[in-house]
Amino acid sequence: MLFQSIKGVSDILPGEVWMWQAVEADARGLFGRFGFREIRTPIFEQTELFTRSIGQTTDIVKKEMYNLVDKKGRSLTLRPEGTAPVIRAYIEHKGALPAQVSKLYYTGPMFRYERPQGGRSRQFHQIGTEIIGGNSPCYDAESINVAYLFFKEIGLGDVVIEINSVGCPECRPRYGEALQSHIRKDLDKYCPDCKERFDRNILRVLDCKVPGDIALLAGAPLVTDHICEHCSDHFSKVKDTLDSLGVPYRLNPKLVRGLDYYTRTVFELRHNALGALDAIGAGGRYDNLTAELGGEPKGAVGFAVGMERIILALKARSAIAEKEFNLDLFMVSIGDAAFKENVALLNSLRTAGFGGDMDYEAKSIKAQMRQADAHKARFALIRGDDELKAGIVTAKDLKAGCEEKVNVGSLAEWLKSKGC
Repeated sequence: MLFQSIKGVSDILPGEVWMWQAVEADARGLFGRFGFREIRTPIFEQTELFTRSIGQTTDIVKKEMYNLVDKKGRSLTLRPEGTAPVIRAYIEHKGALPAQVSKLYYTGPMFRYERPQGGRSRQFHQIGTEIIGGNSPCYDAESINVAYLFFKEIGLGDVVIEINSVGCPECRPRYGEALQSHIRKDLDKYCPDCKERFDRNILRVLDCKVPGDIALLAGAPLVTDHICEHCSDHFSKVKDTLDSLGVPYRLNPKLVRGLDYYTRTVFELRHNALGALDAIGAGGRYDNLTAELGGEPKGAVGFAVGMERIILALKARSAIAEKEFNLDLFMVSIGDAAFKENVALLNSLRTAGFGGDMDYEAKSIKAQMRQADAHKARFALIRGDDELKAGIVTAKDLKAGCEEKVNVGSLAEWLKSKGC
């Protein structure tokens, strides 16, 4: 039987994984400069953590979560997003996070049962940040700014940022009533999901992707026309701060996001290299989530970006220079005595910080040289009986084709002088 990967998941092979590593390294460097510290949470949690935080009426909870029952009958879920686990950890380990405002970031796989397509997988990967304990609109702006600078740093600085305010629990019901009034007259024309959302969670209708429903919503009232004075003032300060930071953005009054925990500021990041599915990251403020999950009320804001879509955009724009995995050296052995000595020499050079390898299968010299080329080694270090007696190696530059005799005792210094 030939085993293959499950539909909707994929292997990240060595020829591509360097791109992931480069993006992750840029993220860690940037986040560190802004005071974020890494947190790693389990890939599965109690199911209720997500049903309470994301919302019972969202597509994620209703259709997309990977749920399982363990041997004790507990319902567990592979995490479909990163914010709820981070908040759970924040509440559980508050003593280990003594800062008044905790800045955290995470990377890792998430899981949703969706129809696989370009940039959308059933196991996908995200990089995200969370700022917990801050109520100032400056934190909203900082979160958006960090996302913007991240895309600039990796070579996708033409990302488009859309922002909106969805209000708070005090003012949002007024908007819900206005939206219901607009939709009610054509409710029979909407898709089955939106008909269900009409009574259970009316704002979810704005997140519908059905073309007919989008057309029906063209003249719908705008949430920003119904938010309270406090939310309006908060949003104005977010925009003012973004302007002062020089962060480009555009207003999208119909942006609501797909998760129930968002309050006030929400934002999405889009890139035209991705075609129709152009969303490459998103985030917002979620001031009620810590209390909803059993902790003290804390202001919070964050964002997440999708790694698969980032890699697609980078490839489309050729925005990342290919990084080859090159070895400094490849040991080539002629005879058993040289082989034994080369094993020890290779280990000492690796210990000294050089990248190297050798053939342990006693193949021919020609086969060993082919392996050196396949490993893209800079030098082939050749030793036979003559080299052993003289205490040297023959160092062949595999790009230039020239050779040089090098004393074994000074080999490390010689390699350093060549830039290895």
